[in-house]
Amino acid sequence: MLKSISITNAAVAKQIDLDLFHGFSVITGETGSGKSVMIDCLQLITGAKSSRDIVRSGEDRTVISAIFECNSAVGNALSEIGVELDENGELMILRTVNADGRTNIKINSRSVTLAQLRSIGNLLIGINTQNEKNFLSDKREYTSVLDGFADNSVILEEYTKVYQKLNTAKNELQSLKDDLKEKNMMIDILTYQIKEIESARLTSDDEEDKLIRLRTKIKSIERTEKNRKIVYKALSQNDKGYSAAYLLERASLALAQISDVVEGAPDMIRKLDEYRYEIIEIAENVNSALDSGIDGDPAEKLNQIEARLNLIDKLKRKYGSSIAEIKAFRENAANKLKAFSDSDETISSLEKTIVRLTAEAAEAGKRLHETRVTAAKTLSDEVVATLRDLDMPKVKFYVEVLPCILNGQYCFTPSGFDEIDIKISVNPGEDAQSISKVASGGEMSRVMLALRSSINKKNGAETVIFDEIDAGVSGRTSEKIGLLLKKLSKDVQVISVTHSPQIAAVSDYHYLIKKTEVNGRAESSVTLLENDGRIDEIARIIGGINVTEKQKAAAREMLVKNY
Repeated sequence: MLKSISITNAAVAKQIDLDLFHGFSVITGETGSGKSVMIDCLQLITGAKSSRDIVRSGEDRTVISAIFECNSAVGNALSEIGVELDENGELMILRTVNADGRTNIKINSRSVTLAQLRSIGNLLIGINTQNEKNFLSDKREYTSVLDGFADNSVILEEYTKVYQKLNTAKNELQSLKDDLKEKNMMIDILTYQIKEIESARLTSDDEEDKLIRLRTKIKSIERTEKNRKIVYKALSQNDKGYSAAYLLERASLALAQISDVVEGAPDMIRKLDEYRYEIIEIAENVNSALDSGIDGDPAEKLNQIEARLNLIDKLKRKYGSSIAEIKAFRENAANKLKAFSDSDETISSLEKTIVRLTAEAAEAGKRLHETRVTAAKTLSDEVVATLRDLDMPKVKFYVEVLPCILNGQYCFTPSGFDEIDIKISVNPGEDAQSISKVASGGEMSRVMLALRSSINKKNGAETVIFDEIDAGVSGRTSEKIGLLLKKLSKDVQVISVTHSPQIAAVSDYHYLIKKTEVNGRAESSVTLLENDGRIDEIARIIGGINVTEKQKAAAREMLVKNY
């Protein structure tokens, strides 16, 4: 239920703070006192689009906050968007509308989107005004309304599971058939691609790098061979025998001959031998590193390398930026080719699956259809009975549930195969037509009330607001409407903005909204009336500006009658 609402700087409402209670509440006041502003603010709290016109002239923003005591359905819906109820099971919605039209929304201090607010707002408050028919204006809402009345959640979930499987199988089959439209061409292309890659006989993933290094080595073979020989002959061996290693060996032997007269000669001999071994090792390393190891003509070998690199480059331009990617492309192409080969079997399997799932969906849909037909009859009878009590004896009203069948097949949708419409005729001799096309007015307000009184027993918002539901009806009918609102308030919180003394008299709580002048500007205020205050306001509604004692007596009698 709505526990409280605070409105700051909304048109004539400078500051309104209102506590509300479970049961039936009415709000009355003279025309232009600010009742419509309160309705506008309640709509903003439930996700209506904002307008800068709501901001009080001269102010930067309008701020509206509302505190709700919530049931588990609202709590679950909040959890889905990452918001939790507080420790008291309550939530606070705070909405700010700036003068430039921008809006900010928070639920329990967490920022949410307008769409998220709407999804929650629909569970919190149902607002019915003269100018709009709410869910009745959108036929897409009829299915969920009827399912809620029929308690169809379990059956609908069973159907939805089958429908999702069926839809997935159909999509897979269509995708496969689309691919097969160009089957032969694709088989030829894939076969050619696989053959071209396989004929290249690609080896290791680094083959290209190895070929590039070998090509560089061959191209520099003349220069490297010349200098390799120089290094080797200078350090280790040459035809004349005057290599560095040879000279060091001669020096070592000569020093050994005079070691008895040269101090430290043994250490010097040892070092000369070490130098000679190191020089020989350097010569051998250079000789080994620069040995081309190429058999045959280097020029011919270079031509072979260039041809191989050109082939790899050609494949890279077609199939990938590296040998690894080319090989992966070939693997993928082979898998696709196999899938084409297996496609006939796959199609056959999918078609059998679709036949089976279609039968299952039809069975689940039939169970759903049967519960809807039963619930539609019950709901129609209840609404008609209520409308007749509300002085609409000639009304025709029924919920129509028809299976959608095209070419002998059910038209499956996520919610079943039913087409649901709500039809009504309020005047004798007129055919019933879809309620979504019927103009709103006093009669439609009564229809909404009758529907709400049935729907809210099983599902719907915990707070229901009716704006001037008594418009265009007699006092006798207004009293019946008031009694029905009172009855409805046993299940949900009911708030009615009214000009009817009969409706005001049966309420549990009566609020008066009035407009006064403060510092040269109009301001609205709301007061909870008690005892004499209620009598005076009901008498004013009965008689107008100049209230008489007879009118007060009539008001007192109305209140006594209903308590």
